[in-house]
Amino acid sequence: MPASSDQPIRIANCSGFFGDRLSAAKEMVYGGPIDALTGDWLAELTMLILSRIQAKAPGGGYARTFVTQMEDVMGECLDRKIKVVTNAGGLNPEGCADAVQEVADRLGLNPSIAYVAGDDLTPRLVELMESGNDFPHLDTGQPLGDLAGRIVTANAYIGCWGIVEALNQGADIVVTGRATDAAVVAGPAAWHHGWQRDNWDALAGAIVAGHVIECGGQATGGNYSFFTEIEDLTYPGFPWAEVFADGSSVIGKHDGTGGEVSVGTVTSQLLYEIQSERYFNPDVVSRFDTIKVEEVDRDRVKISGTRGEPAPDQLKVAMNYQGGFRNQISVGLTGLDIEAKAELIERQFWNSCPYGPEDYETVVRKFLPTHKENPATNEEAVAVYKIIVKDPDERKVGRAFSNAGTEIGLCSIPGMFGTAGGPGPGQPFGVYWPTLVDSDLVPMEVVVDGKLTVVDSTPPLDGLDISAPEFELPDLAQGPTRSSPLGTLFGTRSGDKGPNANLGVFARSTEAYVWLADYLSIDRLKALMPEAEERNIDRYALPNLLSLNFIFHGLLEEGVAASTRQDPQAKALGEYLRAKIVEIPESLFP
Repeated sequence: MPASSDQPIRIANCSGFFGDRLSAAKEMVYGGPIDALTGDWLAELTMLILSRIQAKAPGGGYARTFVTQMEDVMGECLDRKIKVVTNAGGLNPEGCADAVQEVADRLGLNPSIAYVAGDDLTPRLVELMESGNDFPHLDTGQPLGDLAGRIVTANAYIGCWGIVEALNQGADIVVTGRATDAAVVAGPAAWHHGWQRDNWDALAGAIVAGHVIECGGQATGGNYSFFTEIEDLTYPGFPWAEVFADGSSVIGKHDGTGGEVSVGTVTSQLLYEIQSERYFNPDVVSRFDTIKVEEVDRDRVKISGTRGEPAPDQLKVAMNYQGGFRNQISVGLTGLDIEAKAELIERQFWNSCPYGPEDYETVVRKFLPTHKENPATNEEAVAVYKIIVKDPDERKVGRAFSNAGTEIGLCSIPGMFGTAGGPGPGQPFGVYWPTLVDSDLVPMEVVVDGKLTVVDSTPPLDGLDISAPEFELPDLAQGPTRSSPLGTLFGTRSGDKGPNANLGVFARSTEAYVWLADYLSIDRLKALMPEAEERNIDRYALPNLLSLNFIFHGLLEEGVAASTRQDPQAKALGEYLRAKIVEIPESLFP
């Protein structure tokens, strides 16, 4: 273990999701100085995907792409003493570590390889339920009950201290299971600086830095509302975070790489997939209403002032169960009489189908008109009508369903054509089940060079009460207004949180934020976005980030894998809001 260091540790990211840029590891290792290389592979949907891979290929269940990256950079990392920390182990961290060892053997290298397990609760579910854990759904409160028999993945989100232990024991490469996205950054920082478990502010700052860089290119201009202002976004570099002993950090990227690191790109990523002003992690609760963000140089943004509260006494658990099978027909409705055409499709389809709507567990109808008068192109004239079904019985959602859509093809609406490929069998889908488990029930198993060490998750310890700092804000802008898209002045970032979606909105001046906070109430949001009208929505103000965050409960139905939305992860929800025309005070425009 290094002595507690006053020097920052530069921690780079080389993956934001399973399928990210394969060359990123090589670019980060060879492109400039770094002390640690990290990557995040495990979105909620990824665990379900890995379970299917594992079912087809026993011994799998981890991200093979990480192993490929190690083949590219392992020698250089060992030569330069760059630590590698990743959650690419997924459902099988031991198998991933073994695969990395095979690469090392083939290359003639001798790294110390560790893995951190203990997050997988699947084999313990019966035992845990018999001892009184009913695993209620975080949003509905429904106990897991008989669904336990259909669970295919159940993983607790573990924190950084298993990683710290592995690094203390001399590990060069650490592979974890479902460690949180930010823990893979907090771990090397806590190890480097010698932090203790109750160094709440320092840990909170490292978690924030990890949250910013864990999505790779999203911190350097990817998915950024004001992307047209970035000089070159053709091939953005990946980010790194220099984390200091007090938990403050500087976010940057290697010199000469594309993209941009700015207050805007960092703020945008801070708003990604969060909920309230409290950002819960297994090791600390980071107070997002205390963060200070400032540009200190070109492509260098400092994050400071983050306060931390004691770790929660429960860990989040991501479960997935087999939901059954789904299928859909999707028909183009062109030109005139769109509503009548949709009605005829609906009537004819169910007349042709051997099953009725009442025979399916779920039937969703989507009517997507374009509202284009005198359309300029053929494409502008096409609306879409979809019928989507879900059911545990594969036969009902298979060819019997899709063939009914084909059979009406020549005796239905004028101009009929399908918009989603030809008829096909039903496809399996999973349902996401978020829940909690007491942290003391999830010790981490750290294996370094074959030696097992058990590390407890962080218990709830004492900490100071934290109050958000107060800010002096200007008066509300008054005077003449201009009709303009909301996105002319305001950026957004949106994403999925299980069955819910988050939508962050940020201003770029204090005057604009004051107007935004006054204007964009929950009622106003519902008026602007019909999808929100029937939803329970929470609103959180983050004046330190000139931002608001909204949570749309239930927008994504039973989670990404089961959602029938066109945009199942709500990635575009924010950009949709930015396109809305509203009345904005003239004085706010530059």
